[in-house]
This record gives sequence, structure tokens and C-alpha cells, in this order.
Amino acid sequence: MSDKLIIFDTTLRDGEQSPGASMTKDEKVRIAKVLEKMRVDVIEAGFAIASPGDFEAVQAVANTIKDSTICSLARALDKDIDRAGEALKGANSARIHTFIATSDIHMKMKLQMTPDQVVEQAVRAVKRAKKYTDDVEFSPEDAGRSDEDFLCRVIEKAINAGATTINIPDTVGYNIPHQFGATIKSLIERIPNSDKAVFSAHCHNDLGLAVANSLSAVLNGARQVECTINGLGERAGNTALEEIVMAVRTRQDEFNCDTNIDATHILSASRLVSSVTGFIVQPNKAIVGANAFAHEAGIHQDGVLKHRETYEIMRAEDVGWNANKLVMGKHSGRNAFKARLVELGVEFDSEESLNDAFRRFKELADKKHEIFDEDLQALVSETQVVESEHIKLVSLKVTCETGEKNQAMVVLSVDGTEKSMTAETSGSVDATFSAINKLLDMQVNLQLYSVSNVTQGTDSLGEVNVRLEHNGRIINGQGADTDIVIASAKAYLHALNKVLADTDRAHPQI
Repeated sequence: MSDKLIIFDTTLRDGEQSPGASMTKDEKVRIAKVLEKMRVDVIEAGFAIASPGDFEAVQAVANTIKDSTICSLARALDKDIDRAGEALKGANSARIHTFIATSDIHMKMKLQMTPDQVVEQAVRAVKRAKKYTDDVEFSPEDAGRSDEDFLCRVIEKAINAGATTINIPDTVGYNIPHQFGATIKSLIERIPNSDKAVFSAHCHNDLGLAVANSLSAVLNGARQVECTINGLGERAGNTALEEIVMAVRTRQDEFNCDTNIDATHILSASRLVSSVTGFIVQPNKAIVGANAFAHEAGIHQDGVLKHRETYEIMRAEDVGWNANKLVMGKHSGRNAFKARLVELGVEFDSEESLNDAFRRFKELADKKHEIFDEDLQALVSETQVVESEHIKLVSLKVTCETGEKNQAMVVLSVDGTEKSMTAETSGSVDATFSAINKLLDMQVNLQLYSVSNVTQGTDSLGEVNVRLEHNGRIINGQGADTDIVIASAKAYLHALNKVLADTDRAHPQI
């Protein structure tokens, strides 16, 4: 009989540490609902001590989600653990995840603590966390570069103190698969009380090995993997949830375990996280990339047509790719619209929000004949963005002519007051951004501008992503419209609204 492999999703915590990917409380709750629908076992909702916003986000997720365990990260400090415990009070099932560094370089240079002090602090933290929940996870930070004898010592003490999950993090993405797997196996064999805890892997992708290291850990006895949707995370990212789930499920000849994940929701979760954070999924990304199940080579196409398994090891439908069918048009009613969004994992908190989204749907239906699920998801994302805007686009007029400078006239509503500005430059988008900058007088640097189509056809929604730098902070923005220039303006204003709503963002990294 196969063992259960626990999926611990940290999109809302470690994934949020990607520069520019911080989320509001409402965005975290929205993603958590999709993770719950996917049957994720543990959702790490945030770092409760990090800020009032992060505390409120953990609390909101804990109070909303019923079927998944909700977890908060906490350093091995009393104040961190108490704050996590307070945030998790409303959870049906709560976990506190506490950590302290164990590598020589971290203990000496960062903590300035002796190994004995680190062990003492770890034990104290686990015992304090047990006052709030029986489900306590302990992580020796930078375990991938820690002395194995010391790891055995601190982990044995943590388990004796009450830790039920032991997470082995490759914090800086330094390990390689055979080495990391051997470490997991050795720790399980050497630690006398290892049978009293579930061993977990948390890998970073600095060398592009996060998924490979995590799978090696599973082959060597780990029964939890910490991962994120789309591999989101600081630096090069984390282990990608979708790749772990489908690798283990596809290769049951190698893995004596499987997850409880409902993989048919993987694609919708991927698109939601991409939409909320502004981090685009590359076309050749495994499982969820636009080309993941596309075949260009004639030999491949011929083989797939004759027998799918010749070139496909998974069914596209199993991870949600059957969702891109036509669903409705301009004559569809409000109830059908609501029902379809519920099927996509989208629920509205109020009738006002539903009505606003339905109004935007009708406007879109007048512009394009065929409306797909991807259109609906982009539309809902835009609706939820608009609800928190300080700056709103009232109108945009662009004039372009061959051989002449382009002109953009922008009218914005700034906290209810309308203002207008005109700018002339060599391009329509550049003129639009210039007019907005003049009108708002905000000092930002545009670092990234990208355009993609949401669905096929020349009437497709165009999705624009921008990345701005403001006072050393990275901010992402996204917008969608059938007109690329208008989508660009929406994306730019979305990012600027984030700058103005800095206190609403949950996670300044500690």
C-alpha cells in the first residue's frame, strides 16, 4: 500500500517573498480557497509576526478555510510563537512552524549563538508552540549546509520536545539530488526517535534543482514536500507543487506514495497565482505552461494522433487543461455566470462584487464573441483589483500616425477627483505612461513590460504585466483589456495603486 505524501503549500508565505509578489489579505484568502479545493493538506498562510497585515492575513485564512491545516511561520522566539498562536485561533486545524538556523555560518555570523544555545532555543520554541497546538513543525534553517551530527542532535531534542514534523530545508538551494536524498535517509536512520515525526523537504531552486532534490528526499523517506504554485518564491523560487504532484503520480513505479491532491484544479490555481502576483508563467513551464501539451514536430503530431501515449505521459485534462472551452456569451445570464465562476473556484464575498463582475462580463461580451474560462478569470482578477483602487482610469484617448509622434490624453480619478494630462512620445504605450507620470508626479522606474494574449484570436483579451521600482521596492501590476494600450494603462495604474496602498500589503520580509 502506498504511503500518503503530504503537500505543504507555502505560496502565501515563502512564495510571497518574491520581490513584488506580496499579497493583500483578500488575495491570500482567494488563493487559499483554491488550494483548499485542490485538497492541499497544509497551507502556510504567512509569517504572523512580520507585520499587522500579515497577522490579519493569517487570521483571515485560518477563519475561512475548513478542510486544510493552516500554518503560520515563527522564528524560535516567544513573541513570534505567541503571535502565530493568536492568529491561528480560529482554525479548524492549526500548525505552528518554528525555525532556527543550524549551519555554522548562520549560527556564527547571523545568530551569533553557540550550538548549545541553538539547541536550547529550539527546544524552548517547540515547547511553547505546543501550548497552542499539538501540530508543531520544526525546521533547522540552512540544514543543507549544516553539520549532520549537529542536525541529529537538534532534531532529536526537537522531537522529544513535541515536534511532529521535521522539515529539512535547503535554504539557499545548495544541495544536489543524490546528496540531499542521502542526508534525509541518514537523518531518519540515525535519529533514535525519528519514527515519531514526519520528515519534510523544503528546497529552493537556485541551481534549478528544487524539484529534483525534493523527489530525491521522497525516495529516501520524506513524506511531506513544501512547495509553491508555479514554483513561486524568493530568488530563483521554490519547489513547484504541480511538478511534484504529477511526477509522483505519473511515476508510481518509482514512488511508493501519492498525494491527495485533486490535480484537475492545478491549472486554475496556476493562473490565479500568476494573475494576483503578476509573475507570468513561461510557455514551456512543465504542467502549466501554454506549450506543456503542444506538439510542433510532425513526427510527434502523427504519433499523438495515432496513440496519445506515444508522446504524452500525462493527460492534459488531468491537470485542468480541458477548462479552456467556450463557456458563454453575450446572452448568458447572471446565474449562469455565477455558476461557471464557482466551478472555476471563484466565489464572491458580496452581491455588489458579483454585480460588478457581471457588468464587466457584459461589457466584454459586447467586444468579443467567444468568452473562455481564461477570460472570466482575468475579468474577476481585474474586478478585485478595482475594488481597492485609489487611482482609477476614467478615459484614455490615443492618437497615432505614421511618421508623427503619438499623443495620449489620460483622465484619472484620484481619490474621487478627476484630473487630465496629455503627453507626446514615439509610442502609444510610452505616451500613456508619460501622461500618467506627469499627472501623478510619482517617482518610479519601469523595469519590465510584457504583453500576452489570454486566449486565441485577434479579439482576445490582452494581458499586460509591468514591474516598477519605487524607493528600492519592487511592485508588479497587471491589467487586461481587448485593447493593449488600455490594458497597459490598467497594469501601470495597478502597480501605482500598490505603491499608494503600501500599508495594505502583508509581508515586509524579516
